[in-house]
Amino acid sequence: MGVRMSGYAEAARALDNAGFESVWVPEHLALPAGTPTTYPYTSDGRPPIPSGTPCYDPLVLLSFVACATTTVRLCTNVYLLPLHHPLRTARGAVTLDRLSGGRVTLGIGVGWLKDEFDWTGEDFSSRGRRTDEIITILRRLWTESTVTHESESYRFGPVEFQPKPAQRAGIPIEVGGISAAALRRAATLGDGWIDIGGDSPEDLARNVAAIDAMRAEAGRDGQFEVTVGGQWGVNLDTIRRAADAGATRVVAGPYTGTPLSGPDVATWADRFRDEVIAPFNEVNG
Repeated sequence: MGVRMSGYAEAARALDNAGFESVWVPEHLALPAGTPTTYPYTSDGRPPIPSGTPCYDPLVLLSFVACATTTVRLCTNVYLLPLHHPLRTARGAVTLDRLSGGRVTLGIGVGWLKDEFDWTGEDFSSRGRRTDEIITILRRLWTESTVTHESESYRFGPVEFQPKPAQRAGIPIEVGGISAAALRRAATLGDGWIDIGGDSPEDLARNVAAIDAMRAEAGRDGQFEVTVGGQWGVNLDTIRRAADAGATRVVAGPYTGTPLSGPDVATWADRFRDEVIAPFNEVNG
């Protein structure tokens, strides 16, 4: 949803007070002038946001949200992991996690807009391989006392990385995308999967089953979230269908063409809680 910057604190508090589980914000460093036609998740290749859409740094924005809330999780959807050096990502995420008392989920993706990689001097073709590598680096920095890393893409250390995350199990990393590589990455390296593209219930269930099979093959049986949004968060019926297809979290919002004020979001949040969340929880616990 689009929220006026002046209303972010009030909107965040409204979601917190209404019992929403999490707040999700996207990332783009910059958007090209005009409308690119290379977006991989729509039939015509056009992205769902116009090029003039305001973009904010997700970790900075979520730090502001953290100071205005007490319980909602602070999540990125998605943080473009291979656009950033892993040391910088590790530092930003752990700072937010400590500031918020352990409420961060790092939703990550490889990125689709080649321009952003060209503009920042990062290689687009290797972004998948580097994403796998960065996930491993982040987990080491957040758990090990001293870390040395040397590869074709990243070289540092030995370093002592302090503080560690507030979450004892580490900051959850959920992987976004619907390609075969993204499903494999989520299953073998992630703590969850973020569906992108608005699949049908059959497609969603098939992807969840594929991830479950790969997790079982890899011997991974810990907690795993399946996050969906877009068309799935419209009403009680769509949320029920998402849950039946394997989703554990549905991202909803008052999707409008213009930014909303804090009171607008508060009104929507209370109505959505009463009309959708409460009836769903009565049946599903």
